[in-house]
Amino acid sequence: MRDDWITWLEPVRSLAAEASARILEIYATAFDVTAKDDNSPLTAADLASHQTIVAGLRALTPGIPILSEESAAIPFTERRQWRRYWLVDPLDGTKEFVKRNGEFTVNIALIEEYEPVLGVVRVPVTGLCYFAARGYGAFCEEPGQLPQAISVKPLTSGQSVRVVGSKSHGGPGLQQFVAALGSHQLVTIGSSLKLCQVAEGAADVYPRMGPTSEWDTAAAQAIVEVAGGRVVSAETGEPLRYNTRDSLLNPWFIVYGDATRNWLSYVPSNP
Repeated sequence: MRDDWITWLEPVRSLAAEASARILEIYATAFDVTAKDDNSPLTAADLASHQTIVAGLRALTPGIPILSEESAAIPFTERRQWRRYWLVDPLDGTKEFVKRNGEFTVNIALIEEYEPVLGVVRVPVTGLCYFAARGYGAFCEEPGQLPQAISVKPLTSGQSVRVVGSKSHGGPGLQQFVAALGSHQLVTIGSSLKLCQVAEGAADVYPRMGPTSEWDTAAAQAIVEVAGGRVVSAETGEPLRYNTRDSLLNPWFIVYGDATRNWLSYVPSNP
């Protein structure tokens, strides 16, 4: 099975690049924004990327189911039978897309027995691509350069903790976490780039004290874990798992690189 997903990594990276190109075509126009049932924004770019990725994955792996943010209405009675499936966020950070700040990504993950084992996160505006697969390694590739292996970094004694937080969904939970943390530097970024910052050692911790969905985290979680970090429930300390229940919402979670610190001790009470 591992050989399968390592073989799929390159075509999935190409598929993320193709979806990114579709997104940028719309990004350059005066696109319309509509609202989903949960009031989150939706654009033609979300749908174009979704269609590109789904068609590509069906051609690559015809027998593997696909769950995408834009086609999530699959009942758990059906999903619970899946032991391997693709989990996709065709445009993570639609709010950042609408703001035109460039901090949005394409996320594609392979889930095997509830765990993310392959992940690709691509930034359409810059062409930066993070990717990883278990048994292969975690990498970051900048346009025109060879991929570079990435890994989390240990905490540096006497230095402020480098915290990365959500640009559009910070909230009081994040403020309470960093207040309890003590000396720190806080940077806010959109989309799954926050997890990737921890994976490449540019940040020490990413606390998420608010709602996210499984497609928001899966691809980047694969990258973080292969790079030596962890993505865990803020309540239990157990790694996030996928497709285990009817709801597709994640619990509050913490992403960190250095396991020698008790990050959960800074978590405010979860309502």
